[in-house]
Amino acid sequence: MLLSITSTSPDATDLGYLLHKHPDRVRSVDIGFGTAHVFYPQADADSCTVILLVEVDPIRLSRRRKDVSDHGLEPYVNDRPYAASSMLSVAIGRLYGSAMSGSCETRPELVEAPIDLEVSLPVVAAHGGEELVAKLFTPLGYEVTCEALALDEQFPAWGASAYLSVMLKARLPVQRMLEHLYVLLPVLDNRKHYWVAEDEIDKLFRRGGEWLPVHPEAEFITRRYLRFRELTRPALAQLSVEQDSDDIDGKGDDLEALVERPLSLNEQRLATVTAAVVEAGGGRVVDLGCGEGSLISRLMAEPSVTEVLGVDVSISVLDRAEKRLKLDELSERRREKVRLVQGALTYIDGRTAGFDVATVIEVIEHLDLERLDVFARVLFSHSAPTTVIVTTPNVEYNVHFERLGDNEMRHRDHRFEWSRAEFQQWAHTACEHYGYSAEFRDVGEADAATGPPTQMAIFRRAGAVTND
Repeated sequence: MLLSITSTSPDATDLGYLLHKHPDRVRSVDIGFGTAHVFYPQADADSCTVILLVEVDPIRLSRRRKDVSDHGLEPYVNDRPYAASSMLSVAIGRLYGSAMSGSCETRPELVEAPIDLEVSLPVVAAHGGEELVAKLFTPLGYEVTCEALALDEQFPAWGASAYLSVMLKARLPVQRMLEHLYVLLPVLDNRKHYWVAEDEIDKLFRRGGEWLPVHPEAEFITRRYLRFRELTRPALAQLSVEQDSDDIDGKGDDLEALVERPLSLNEQRLATVTAAVVEAGGGRVVDLGCGEGSLISRLMAEPSVTEVLGVDVSISVLDRAEKRLKLDELSERRREKVRLVQGALTYIDGRTAGFDVATVIEVIEHLDLERLDVFARVLFSHSAPTTVIVTTPNVEYNVHFERLGDNEMRHRDHRFEWSRAEFQQWAHTACEHYGYSAEFRDVGEADAATGPPTQMAIFRRAGAVTND
Protein backbone atom coordinates (compact mmCIF):
# COMPACT_ATOMS: atom_id res chain seq x y z
CA MET A 1 0.00 0.00 0.00
CA LEU A 2 1.13 3.54 -0.70
CA LEU A 3 0.84 6.95 0.92
CA SER A 4 2.23 9.90 -1.04
CA ILE A 5 2.63 13.35 0.53
CA THR A 6 3.63 16.33 -1.60
CA SER A 7 4.47 19.85 -0.44
CA THR A 8 4.21 22.65 -2.98
CA SER A 9 4.92 25.47 -0.55
CA PRO A 10 8.04 27.63 -0.98
CA ASP A 11 11.11 25.74 0.26
CA ALA A 12 9.18 22.52 -0.21
CA THR A 13 12.07 20.40 1.05
CA ASP A 14 11.27 21.67 4.55
CA LEU A 15 9.04 18.60 4.51
CA GLY A 16 12.13 16.50 5.15
CA TYR A 17 12.90 18.36 8.38
CA LEU A 18 9.36 17.88 9.62
CA LEU A 19 9.27 14.16 8.82
CA HIS A 20 12.81 13.54 10.13
CA LYS A 21 13.65 11.77 6.86
CA HIS A 22 16.50 12.91 4.60
CA PRO A 23 15.56 13.14 0.89
CA ASP A 24 18.79 11.40 -0.17
CA ARG A 25 18.20 8.25 1.89
CA VAL A 26 15.77 5.35 1.93
CA ARG A 27 14.51 4.39 5.38
CA SER A 28 13.17 0.86 5.98
CA VAL A 29 11.61 -0.49 9.19
CA ASP A 30 10.17 -3.87 10.19
CA ILE A 31 6.61 -3.34 11.43
CA GLY A 32 5.69 -6.86 12.50
CA PHE A 33 3.42 -7.76 9.61
CA GLY A 34 5.85 -6.62 6.92
CA THR A 35 8.28 -3.83 6.05
CA ALA A 36 7.69 -0.10 5.60
CA HIS A 37 9.92 2.09 3.42
CA VAL A 38 10.19 5.88 3.11
CA PHE A 39 11.78 7.49 0.05
CA TYR A 40 11.61 10.70 -2.01
CA PRO A 41 10.97 10.45 -5.79
CA GLN A 42 11.23 14.26 -5.99
CA ALA A 43 12.82 16.83 -3.70
CA ASP A 44 13.44 20.37 -4.88
CA ALA A 45 12.52 23.86 -3.71
CA ASP A 46 9.25 23.99 -5.66
CA SER A 47 7.88 20.52 -5.01
CA CYS A 48 8.82 17.75 -2.63
CA THR A 49 7.18 14.32 -2.56
CA VAL A 50 7.72 11.63 0.04
CA ILE A 51 6.28 8.13 -0.29
CA LEU A 52 5.53 5.63 2.44
CA LEU A 53 5.45 2.12 0.93
CA VAL A 54 4.19 -0.72 3.12
CA GLU A 55 4.95 -4.27 2.01
CA VAL A 56 2.63 -6.64 3.85
CA ASP A 57 3.55 -10.30 4.36
CA PRO A 58 0.17 -12.14 4.42
CA ILE A 59 1.70 -15.22 6.08
CA ARG A 60 3.23 -13.20 8.93
CA LEU A 61 0.00 -11.28 9.28
CA SER A 62 -2.13 -14.43 9.46
CA ARG A 63 0.11 -15.88 12.18
CA ARG A 64 -0.48 -12.78 14.31
CA ARG A 65 -4.26 -13.21 14.23
CA LYS A 66 -6.01 -14.21 17.43
CA ASP A 67 -8.94 -15.68 15.49
CA VAL A 68 -7.75 -19.19 14.59
CA SER A 69 -11.22 -20.50 13.71
CA ASP A 70 -10.90 -19.39 10.07
CA HIS A 71 -9.06 -22.14 8.18
CA GLY A 72 -9.86 -20.87 4.68
CA LEU A 73 -7.79 -18.81 2.27
CA GLU A 74 -8.96 -15.41 3.55
CA PRO A 75 -6.03 -14.95 5.99
CA TYR A 76 -3.62 -15.35 3.07
CA VAL A 77 -5.57 -13.95 0.09
CA ASN A 78 -7.09 -10.55 0.96
CA ASP A 79 -6.83 -6.81 0.32
CA ARG A 80 -4.46 -6.06 3.22
CA PRO A 81 -1.28 -5.82 1.10
CA TYR A 82 -2.58 -2.97 -1.06
CA ALA A 83 -5.62 -1.20 0.53
CA ALA A 84 -4.96 1.65 2.98
CA SER A 85 -6.10 0.49 6.42
CA SER A 86 -5.07 0.36 10.08
CA MET A 87 -1.76 -1.17 8.93
CA LEU A 88 -0.91 2.07 7.17
CA SER A 89 -1.73 3.91 10.41
CA VAL A 90 0.75 1.69 12.24
CA ALA A 91 3.40 2.48 9.63
CA ILE A 92 2.68 6.21 9.97
CA GLY A 93 3.11 5.91 13.74
CA ARG A 94 6.40 4.02 13.41
CA LEU A 95 8.05 6.10 10.68
CA TYR A 96 6.46 9.52 11.23
CA GLY A 97 5.93 9.30 14.99
CA SER A 98 8.22 12.23 15.84
CA ALA A 99 6.54 14.45 13.25
CA MET A 100 3.10 13.46 14.52
CA SER A 101 4.20 14.39 18.06
CA GLY A 102 5.27 17.87 16.92
CA SER A 103 9.00 17.31 17.35
CA CYS A 104 11.45 19.15 15.07
CA GLU A 105 14.58 20.19 16.95
CA THR A 106 16.43 21.50 13.90
CA ARG A 107 13.57 23.70 12.66
CA PRO A 108 11.02 24.05 15.51
CA GLU A 109 9.35 27.02 13.82
CA LEU A 110 8.07 24.71 11.08
CA VAL A 111 5.95 22.51 13.35
CA GLU A 112 2.91 24.78 13.53
CA ALA A 113 3.39 26.40 10.13
CA PRO A 114 0.59 25.60 7.62
CA ILE A 115 1.94 24.42 4.27
CA ASP A 116 0.32 23.41 0.97
CA LEU A 117 -0.04 19.63 1.00
CA GLU A 118 -1.34 17.02 -1.41
CA VAL A 119 -1.99 13.53 -0.08
CA SER A 120 -2.45 10.64 -2.50
CA LEU A 121 -3.87 7.26 -1.44
CA PRO A 122 -4.04 5.11 -4.60
CA VAL A 123 -6.22 2.39 -3.00
CA VAL A 124 -8.51 3.02 -0.04
CA ALA A 125 -10.94 0.57 1.50
CA ALA A 126 -13.73 3.03 2.30
CA HIS A 127 -16.76 1.29 3.77
CA GLY A 128 -19.16 4.14 3.11
CA GLY A 129 -17.80 5.19 -0.27
CA GLU A 130 -17.02 8.66 -1.56
CA GLU A 131 -19.65 10.22 0.68
CA LEU A 132 -17.91 8.94 3.81
CA VAL A 133 -14.48 10.15 2.66
CA ALA A 134 -15.90 13.63 2.11
CA LYS A 135 -17.81 13.55 5.40
CA LEU A 136 -14.62 12.76 7.33
CA PHE A 137 -12.07 14.98 5.59
CA THR A 138 -13.97 17.98 4.23
CA PRO A 139 -14.77 19.43 7.70
CA LEU A 140 -11.03 19.37 8.42
CA GLY A 141 -10.33 21.75 5.54
CA TYR A 142 -9.45 19.29 2.78
CA GLU A 143 -10.41 19.45 -0.86
CA VAL A 144 -11.38 15.83 -1.55
CA THR A 145 -11.23 14.04 -4.88
CA CYS A 146 -12.27 10.39 -5.15
CA GLU A 147 -12.23 7.98 -8.09
CA ALA A 148 -13.87 4.57 -7.94
CA LEU A 149 -11.50 1.81 -9.03
CA ALA A 150 -12.68 -0.73 -11.58
CA LEU A 151 -13.34 -4.25 -10.35
CA ASP A 152 -11.27 -5.51 -13.27
CA GLU A 153 -9.86 -3.20 -15.94
CA GLN A 154 -10.01 -6.05 -18.45
CA PHE A 155 -13.77 -6.36 -17.92
CA PRO A 156 -15.23 -2.84 -17.60
CA ALA A 157 -18.77 -4.22 -17.73
CA TRP A 158 -18.22 -5.62 -14.24
CA GLY A 159 -18.35 -2.06 -12.95
CA ALA A 160 -16.60 -0.42 -10.03
CA SER A 161 -15.05 -2.17 -7.06
CA ALA A 162 -15.47 -1.25 -3.41
CA TYR A 163 -12.15 0.62 -3.48
CA LEU A 164 -11.34 4.27 -4.15
CA SER A 165 -8.36 6.30 -5.25
CA VAL A 166 -8.32 9.35 -2.97
CA MET A 167 -6.57 12.70 -3.34
CA LEU A 168 -6.63 15.21 -0.46
CA LYS A 169 -5.46 18.81 -0.71
CA ALA A 170 -5.19 21.27 2.18
CA ARG A 171 -3.07 23.98 3.72
CA LEU A 172 -2.29 22.94 7.26
CA PRO A 173 0.61 21.81 9.50
CA VAL A 174 2.14 18.43 8.64
CA GLN A 175 1.60 17.25 12.23
CA ARG A 176 -2.14 17.84 11.95
CA MET A 177 -2.36 16.08 8.56
CA LEU A 178 -0.60 12.99 9.95
CA GLU A 179 -2.96 12.92 12.93
CA HIS A 180 -5.95 13.03 10.60
CA LEU A 181 -4.65 10.10 8.54
CA TYR A 182 -3.64 8.09 11.59
CA VAL A 183 -7.14 8.24 13.07
CA LEU A 184 -9.34 8.31 9.99
CA LEU A 185 -7.79 5.56 7.83
CA PRO A 186 -8.95 2.81 10.24
CA VAL A 187 -12.33 4.55 10.44
CA LEU A 188 -12.70 4.36 6.65
CA ASP A 189 -11.62 0.72 6.51
CA ASN A 190 -13.62 -0.27 9.62
CA ARG A 191 -11.54 -3.39 10.09
CA LYS A 192 -8.51 -3.13 12.38
CA HIS A 193 -5.92 -5.83 11.97
CA TYR A 194 -5.08 -5.96 15.69
CA TRP A 195 -7.01 -6.50 18.88
CA VAL A 196 -8.63 -3.29 20.11
CA ALA A 197 -8.00 -2.77 23.83
CA GLU A 198 -8.42 0.05 26.34
CA ASP A 199 -5.18 1.72 25.27
CA GLU A 200 -6.91 2.59 21.97
CA ILE A 201 -8.87 5.27 23.82
CA ASP A 202 -5.60 6.97 24.77
CA LYS A 203 -4.35 6.69 21.19
CA LEU A 204 -7.54 8.26 19.87
CA PHE A 205 -7.38 11.26 22.18
CA ARG A 206 -3.61 11.66 21.87
CA ARG A 207 -3.88 11.96 18.09
CA GLY A 208 -7.34 13.53 17.84
CA GLY A 209 -7.54 15.62 20.99
CA GLU A 210 -7.15 18.95 19.21
CA TRP A 211 -9.61 18.41 16.36
CA LEU A 212 -11.84 15.43 17.14
CA PRO A 213 -14.07 17.13 19.78
CA VAL A 214 -15.24 19.73 17.25
CA HIS A 215 -15.55 17.43 14.24
CA PRO A 216 -19.21 17.12 13.08
CA GLU A 217 -18.76 13.34 12.92
CA ALA A 218 -16.93 13.00 16.25
CA GLU A 219 -19.29 10.36 17.62
CA PHE A 220 -19.21 8.30 14.41
CA ILE A 221 -15.39 8.46 14.30
CA THR A 222 -15.15 7.39 17.94
CA ARG A 223 -17.50 4.44 17.50
CA ARG A 224 -15.76 3.13 14.39
CA TYR A 225 -12.26 3.66 15.74
CA LEU A 226 -12.92 1.82 19.01
CA ARG A 227 -15.49 -0.68 17.67
CA PHE A 228 -16.64 -2.10 21.01
CA ARG A 229 -19.37 -0.60 23.18
CA GLU A 230 -17.37 -1.07 26.39
CA LEU A 231 -14.70 1.22 24.88
CA THR A 232 -16.87 3.70 23.03
CA ARG A 233 -19.05 4.47 26.04
CA PRO A 234 -16.23 5.93 28.25
CA ALA A 235 -14.62 7.56 25.21
CA LEU A 236 -17.84 9.35 24.27
CA ALA A 237 -18.22 10.50 27.87
CA GLN A 238 -14.67 11.88 27.76
CA LEU A 239 -15.39 13.45 24.38
CA SER A 240 -18.35 15.30 25.88
CA VAL A 241 -16.09 16.69 28.60
CA GLU A 242 -13.56 17.79 25.98
CA GLN A 243 -16.30 19.57 24.03
CA ASP A 244 -17.61 21.36 27.09
CA SER A 245 -14.15 22.53 28.17
CA ASP A 246 -13.48 23.92 24.69
CA ASP A 247 -16.46 26.29 24.81
CA ILE A 248 -15.53 29.24 22.59
CA ASP A 249 -18.72 31.14 23.22
CA GLY A 250 -17.93 32.48 26.68
CA LYS A 251 -21.08 34.60 26.97
CA GLY A 252 -21.53 33.45 30.57
CA ASP A 253 -18.10 34.52 31.76
CA ASP A 254 -18.40 36.43 35.05
CA LEU A 255 -15.61 38.95 34.39
CA GLU A 256 -16.94 40.05 31.02
CA ALA A 257 -20.48 40.32 32.38
CA LEU A 258 -19.32 42.38 35.35
CA VAL A 259 -17.18 44.66 33.20
CA GLU A 260 -19.90 45.39 30.63
CA ARG A 261 -22.96 45.36 32.90
CA PRO A 262 -22.97 49.11 33.70
CA LEU A 263 -23.35 49.81 29.98
CA SER A 264 -26.07 47.19 29.42
CA LEU A 265 -23.78 46.33 26.54
CA ASN A 266 -25.04 42.81 25.94
CA GLU A 267 -28.60 44.08 25.50
CA GLN A 268 -27.42 46.82 23.15
CA ARG A 269 -25.44 44.27 21.18
CA LEU A 270 -28.39 41.91 20.79
CA ALA A 271 -30.72 44.73 19.77
CA THR A 272 -28.23 46.13 17.24
CA VAL A 273 -27.54 42.76 15.65
CA THR A 274 -31.24 41.86 15.49
CA ALA A 275 -31.94 45.16 13.75
CA ALA A 276 -29.14 44.46 11.28
CA VAL A 277 -30.58 41.01 10.52
CA VAL A 278 -34.00 42.53 9.84
CA GLU A 279 -32.40 45.26 7.73
CA ALA A 280 -30.71 42.54 5.66
CA GLY A 281 -34.11 41.00 4.95
CA GLY A 282 -34.15 38.24 7.56
CA GLY A 283 -34.87 34.90 5.89
CA ARG A 284 -32.76 31.92 6.93
CA VAL A 285 -30.26 32.87 9.64
CA VAL A 286 -27.38 30.83 11.11
CA ASP A 287 -25.96 32.01 14.47
CA LEU A 288 -22.38 30.72 14.71
CA GLY A 289 -21.28 30.44 18.32
CA CYS A 290 -24.86 30.76 19.49
CA GLY A 291 -24.15 30.11 23.17
CA GLU A 292 -27.26 29.83 25.30
CA GLY A 293 -29.49 31.30 22.60
CA SER A 294 -29.85 34.95 23.61
CA LEU A 295 -29.81 36.18 20.01
CA ILE A 296 -31.88 33.24 18.76
CA SER A 297 -34.62 34.16 21.23
CA ARG A 298 -34.89 37.62 19.66
CA LEU A 299 -34.68 36.35 16.09
CA MET A 300 -37.53 33.90 16.70
CA ALA A 301 -39.81 36.86 17.41
CA GLU A 302 -39.01 38.57 14.10
CA PRO A 303 -41.61 37.90 11.35
CA SER A 304 -39.01 38.35 8.59
CA VAL A 305 -36.83 35.54 9.99
CA THR A 306 -38.11 32.24 8.59
CA GLU A 307 -35.52 29.85 10.06
CA VAL A 308 -32.73 29.96 12.67
CA LEU A 309 -29.87 27.47 13.00
CA GLY A 310 -27.81 27.80 16.17
CA VAL A 311 -24.31 26.30 16.10
CA ASP A 312 -22.01 25.94 19.09
CA VAL A 313 -19.02 23.75 19.94
CA SER A 314 -20.30 22.90 23.43
CA ILE A 315 -23.00 20.28 23.86
CA SER A 316 -23.77 21.40 27.41
CA VAL A 317 -24.24 25.00 26.24
CA LEU A 318 -26.63 23.79 23.55
CA ASP A 319 -28.57 21.86 26.19
CA ARG A 320 -28.93 25.06 28.20
CA ALA A 321 -29.98 26.93 25.06
CA GLU A 322 -32.70 24.38 24.38
CA LYS A 323 -34.04 24.81 27.91
CA ARG A 324 -33.77 28.59 27.80
CA LEU A 325 -35.65 28.75 24.52
CA LYS A 326 -38.21 26.24 25.84
CA LEU A 327 -38.15 24.41 22.54
CA ASP A 328 -40.10 21.47 23.94
CA GLU A 329 -43.01 23.81 24.77
CA LEU A 330 -43.27 25.43 21.34
CA SER A 331 -45.95 24.60 18.83
CA GLU A 332 -44.87 22.27 16.04
CA ARG A 333 -44.88 25.14 13.55
CA ARG A 334 -42.65 27.37 15.69
CA ARG A 335 -40.42 24.44 16.68
CA GLU A 336 -39.65 23.78 13.01
CA LYS A 337 -38.26 27.31 12.79
CA VAL A 338 -35.33 26.59 15.14
CA ARG A 339 -32.54 24.01 15.13
CA LEU A 340 -29.53 23.67 17.43
CA VAL A 341 -26.49 21.67 16.31
CA GLN A 342 -22.99 21.03 17.61
CA GLY A 343 -20.18 22.28 15.39
CA ALA A 344 -17.09 24.48 15.18
CA LEU A 345 -16.27 27.65 13.26
CA THR A 346 -13.00 26.43 11.79
CA TYR A 347 -14.32 23.21 10.23
CA ILE A 348 -16.32 22.94 7.02
CA ASP A 349 -19.88 21.96 7.81
CA GLY A 350 -22.45 21.57 5.04
CA ARG A 351 -25.24 22.30 7.50
CA THR A 352 -24.20 25.98 7.64
CA ALA A 353 -24.26 26.55 3.87
CA GLY A 354 -27.01 28.33 1.94
CA PHE A 355 -28.20 30.79 4.58
CA ASP A 356 -29.23 34.36 3.93
CA VAL A 357 -27.57 35.77 7.05
CA ALA A 358 -24.80 34.52 9.35
CA THR A 359 -24.20 36.11 12.74
CA VAL A 360 -20.89 35.73 14.58
CA ILE A 361 -21.37 37.64 17.81
CA GLU A 362 -18.46 38.07 20.25
CA VAL A 363 -16.86 34.85 19.03
CA ILE A 364 -13.82 35.47 16.82
CA GLU A 365 -11.77 36.81 19.74
CA HIS A 366 -11.96 33.32 21.27
CA LEU A 367 -10.13 31.82 18.27
CA ASP A 368 -6.36 31.59 17.99
CA LEU A 369 -5.02 34.24 15.64
CA GLU A 370 -3.39 31.64 13.40
CA ARG A 371 -6.82 29.99 12.90
CA LEU A 372 -8.56 33.15 11.66
CA ASP A 373 -7.59 32.54 8.04
CA VAL A 374 -9.20 29.10 8.23
CA PHE A 375 -12.28 30.60 9.90
CA ALA A 376 -12.58 33.22 7.15
CA ARG A 377 -12.31 30.59 4.42
CA VAL A 378 -14.94 28.37 6.05
CA LEU A 379 -17.31 31.30 6.64
CA PHE A 380 -16.97 33.34 3.46
CA SER A 381 -16.04 30.65 0.92
CA HIS A 382 -17.79 27.47 2.05
CA SER A 383 -20.80 28.71 4.03
CA ALA A 384 -20.95 31.88 1.87
CA PRO A 385 -24.11 33.56 3.26
CA THR A 386 -25.48 36.65 1.53
CA THR A 387 -24.86 38.78 4.65
CA VAL A 388 -22.46 38.22 7.53
CA ILE A 389 -22.66 40.18 10.79
CA VAL A 390 -19.61 40.06 13.07
CA THR A 391 -19.11 41.83 16.40
CA THR A 392 -16.00 41.90 18.57
CA PRO A 393 -14.70 44.01 21.49
CA ASN A 394 -12.91 47.28 20.75
CA VAL A 395 -9.72 47.09 22.84
CA GLU A 396 -9.29 50.88 22.68
CA TYR A 397 -12.39 51.27 24.84
CA ASN A 398 -11.01 49.06 27.65
CA VAL A 399 -9.46 52.07 29.40
CA HIS A 400 -12.99 53.05 30.49
CA PHE A 401 -13.53 49.82 32.44
CA GLU A 402 -12.33 50.31 36.01
CA ARG A 403 -12.41 46.58 36.75
CA LEU A 404 -9.82 45.84 34.06
CA GLY A 405 -6.14 46.09 34.85
CA ASP A 406 -3.53 47.29 32.39
CA ASN A 407 -3.40 45.05 29.31
CA GLU A 408 -6.12 42.81 30.80
CA MET A 409 -8.74 41.51 28.41
CA ARG A 410 -12.47 41.37 29.12
CA HIS A 411 -12.69 37.56 29.05
CA ARG A 412 -10.32 34.92 30.43
CA ASP A 413 -10.59 32.97 27.15
CA HIS A 414 -10.00 35.88 24.73
CA ARG A 415 -7.01 35.15 22.52
CA PHE A 416 -6.89 38.78 21.38
CA GLU A 417 -8.86 42.02 21.40
CA TRP A 418 -8.56 44.28 18.38
CA SER A 419 -8.42 48.01 17.84
CA ARG A 420 -10.75 49.48 15.25
CA ALA A 421 -7.95 49.64 12.71
CA GLU A 422 -7.00 45.99 13.26
CA PHE A 423 -10.58 44.77 12.92
CA GLN A 424 -11.13 46.80 9.76
CA GLN A 425 -7.88 45.55 8.25
CA TRP A 426 -8.92 41.93 8.84
CA ALA A 427 -12.38 42.62 7.39
CA HIS A 428 -11.02 44.34 4.26
CA THR A 429 -8.61 41.44 3.65
CA ALA A 430 -11.50 38.95 3.88
CA CYS A 431 -13.52 41.07 1.45
CA GLU A 432 -10.70 41.11 -1.10
CA HIS A 433 -10.25 37.34 -0.92
CA TYR A 434 -13.89 36.26 -0.96
CA GLY A 435 -15.83 38.92 -2.87
CA TYR A 436 -17.61 40.77 -0.09
CA SER A 437 -17.92 44.43 0.92
CA ALA A 438 -17.92 45.59 4.54
CA GLU A 439 -19.69 48.33 6.45
CA PHE A 440 -18.63 49.19 10.00
CA ARG A 441 -20.96 50.32 12.78
CA ASP A 442 -20.72 51.14 16.47
CA VAL A 443 -22.38 49.11 19.21
CA GLY A 444 -22.89 51.14 22.37
CA GLU A 445 -22.16 54.81 22.91
CA ALA A 446 -18.91 55.81 21.25
CA ASP A 447 -16.25 57.87 22.98
CA ALA A 448 -14.66 60.62 20.89
CA ALA A 449 -11.15 59.29 21.47
CA THR A 450 -11.54 55.54 21.90
CA GLY A 451 -14.61 54.74 19.85
CA PRO A 452 -17.45 52.35 20.87
CA PRO A 453 -17.18 49.50 23.39
CA THR A 454 -18.10 46.96 20.68
CA GLN A 455 -17.43 47.15 16.95
CA MET A 456 -19.55 45.55 14.26
CA ALA A 457 -18.94 44.73 10.61
CA ILE A 458 -21.71 43.92 8.14
CA PHE A 459 -20.36 41.95 5.16
CA ARG A 460 -22.40 41.73 1.96
CA ARG A 461 -21.58 39.29 -0.79
CA ALA A 462 -20.95 40.97 -4.13
CA GLY A 463 -23.85 40.64 -6.56
CA ALA A 464 -26.13 39.04 -3.97
CA VAL A 465 -29.77 40.09 -3.64
CA THR A 466 -31.14 40.40 -0.11
CA ASN A 467 -34.66 39.41 1.00
CA ASP A 468 -35.92 42.92 1.76
